[in-house]
Amino acid sequence: MQTKPILSLDDVKKIAAAAEAEALANHWAVTISIVDDGGHLLWLQRLDGAAPISAHIAPAKAHTAALGRRETKVYEDMINGGRVSFLSAPNLSGMLEGGVPVMVNGQCVGAVGVSGVKSTEDVQIAKAGIAALGL
Repeated sequence: MQTKPILSLDDVKKIAAAAEAEALANHWAVTISIVDDGGHLLWLQRLDGAAPISAHIAPAKAHTAALGRRETKVYEDMINGGRVSFLSAPNLSGMLEGGVPVMVNGQCVGAVGVSGVKSTEDVQIAKAGIAALGL
């Protein structure tokens, strides 16, 4: 039987703290979402001033990144490039830049989704959180 790594609660807390620190250092009001490899919510944190809709968008981005095992920017670029039929893909609603998978030894163990500022800034926050794991 094969084994695989999983995100522990301690890992999730490290990701969340580092992502929050990155957002606060830049004065960005965002929502940070962390999911497991199946896209199930493990953490949701809406910083003061973040738009209410970001609490829906961030988990959707994280869910899509976890299930697809790739950054959500890939989907956004695909759709913007003319492959609009991809909008009908089942169970993927967060096809906007800002979702980043957490990869360990080539395996996806979860994802971070951020919403609230420019998409590139959302990614910056997500990647800062993931970097806290020291992978």
